[in-house]
Amino acid sequence: LSFEGETGPYLQYAAVRAGILAITKWLVVPSLLLVLTTGLLSIAANNAYKDAGWAWLKAFLGISMFEGTLLTIQGTSRKLAEMTAAAMQNGVSDAAALEPLLRTEWYGLWTMIALSTANILLAVWRPRLRRRSVQDA
Repeated sequence: LSFEGETGPYLQYAAVRAGILAITKWLVVPSLLLVLTTGLLSIAANNAYKDAGWAWLKAFLGISMFEGTLLTIQGTSRKLAEMTAAAMQNGVSDAAALEPLLRTEWYGLWTMIALSTANILLAVWRPRLRRRSVQDA
């Protein structure tokens, strides 16, 4: 982004960044927290899930998704929105500072897509991953 004296592109980009931040803050993070909480409660309530390795792997991947979403997607979105708002007020753009943040955000998004795909495959496929019992040892 470079500032050429017109604020049109800045306004549009700032609006997009504010929209992305609002979506991650009010939709993505709460829904992911709800899914994670209900999944852990279902493991606690159902003995069959307690012994199923795939359920624990799915729980681990869910926790990883939640942490990754907070760190890479929401944190980066917040920082990008702040930088864009500051650039609008100052009239000075620093594209070099935005580039690593955008890269981090995209890597985070692709990682979340991969983890989501793995979670869906685990839920559908349900491989026979079992913990070793005392009788097996």
